[in-house]
Amino acid sequence: MYRGKNITKIRELLDKKVITKEEVFEKATSLAHYFQDEYNSFVTILDKVKIKDSDSLLSGIPYALKDNFSTRGILTTASSNILKDYVPVYDATVYKKLKKAGATLVGKTVLDELAMGGTGTTAHTGVVRNPWDKERMIGGSSAGSAACVALGIVPFAIGSDTGDSVRKPAGFGGIVGFKPTYGRISRYGLFAFASSLDHVAICSRNVRDAALVTDILKGQDPLDMVTLKSENVKYVDTLNDDIKGKKLFYIKEVCGKDFYKDTNDLVLKKVITTFHDMLDKCRDKGFIIEEVSIDMDLLTALYPAYMCISCAEATSNNANLTGIQFGPRGVGNTIEEIIFNARTEGFSELIKRRFVLGSYILQKENQEKLYLNACRVRRLIVDKITELFEEYDGMIAPCSGGVAPTFDSRSEKLSARYLILENHMVMGNFGGFPSITIPYTMIDKLPVGLNITGRVKDDALILNIAQKIEELTGLKDIYAKVGEIDV
Repeated sequence: MYRGKNITKIRELLDKKVITKEEVFEKATSLAHYFQDEYNSFVTILDKVKIKDSDSLLSGIPYALKDNFSTRGILTTASSNILKDYVPVYDATVYKKLKKAGATLVGKTVLDELAMGGTGTTAHTGVVRNPWDKERMIGGSSAGSAACVALGIVPFAIGSDTGDSVRKPAGFGGIVGFKPTYGRISRYGLFAFASSLDHVAICSRNVRDAALVTDILKGQDPLDMVTLKSENVKYVDTLNDDIKGKKLFYIKEVCGKDFYKDTNDLVLKKVITTFHDMLDKCRDKGFIIEEVSIDMDLLTALYPAYMCISCAEATSNNANLTGIQFGPRGVGNTIEEIIFNARTEGFSELIKRRFVLGSYILQKENQEKLYLNACRVRRLIVDKITELFEEYDGMIAPCSGGVAPTFDSRSEKLSARYLILENHMVMGNFGGFPSITIPYTMIDKLPVGLNITGRVKDDALILNIAQKIEELTGLKDIYAKVGEIDV
């Protein structure tokens, strides 16, 4: 059986010659096609690739790539109508490194249009469905990447994470989602959403696989000026380090046991209860875990600050999508009319709202009040978390207040749960902190994720902590066993 195997298991099958690289690729593509109509993970499925030999552990291992990474000669749409026919002439550094390692690309995955959104419902090719319950969202924006790993099609997939765009779908999909330190992995060839927040991130079957893939991808890139110098350490070799005495904190106003005691939301109550049960197991394992408190005004400003910064940066970064350089040309008698009509037809309503917001925020008379104040809020939050990291090794919290939402669900946008618990992982992007989500419990037969975030450049420690907690959950290497295909 191939389906649902992790990288190590597939590697063993290949090395023992139980299966060939070509057969592995064919099994992955057959699964991709089988599940495509029902779950819509892929924009493009590659039925033929040149399989390269390599000494890497990833040689012959199939994977999927979010469709906002540039791939020379392969359709790359960012799930937007304005780029629906775009075929790049260059490769993203991530894609080049994976090719060099011998990994085989199965396909390009669906995302929320231009990576803006957290639902997996705004792609030009349609909605992505959650493999655990197809009447529910998988989340976004890296919806297809999370879904194809949760379906067991590929052992890992690459996504991008600007607010929680890999870690939240990973939580809803019962898989691992890892966002390394800002600059750890090159973003050259990744279509920019919000440059100060964008991270390359990994969806995988387990923590070890996330570490293994990060080892291949990390390192300085002259084509991306924010990349960090390569460390002389393999993360996968540090996973067995002792964690006894490592200190974690959780924020009372995010997930304190008593903070939501009066809620009528039964699923939220289960999330908080099971989270604190898991903390007790972690304490038995040797972790020290304590509660801290942060000013509610600061925490409720997380989401508004994120929206101000990300919309402003997105408007600037996507100014080239005019229908002239890229996309179908609009009809009009002037340049302004051509651009206006191209963008009206080429973008979804959500994207148009984001660009209108971004343009308003960037207007000269609004920059001080909106954009710069949002940046100040960001700095206050980062300073507070950094201060806590002087005493603690990491921050721990549920990645959401519930299971994956249904497509017709509605959130109270001004509630503490929505503003804080549903958006707290943006702190990892604000500070460029390494951050990982792993499944920690099942509620109503649906997975719930746990998030661990740590100090800048402490990627190895965060992976190490996550693997130790993974051992306690009993949910390593799970996937949604739907469908009748036997591969």
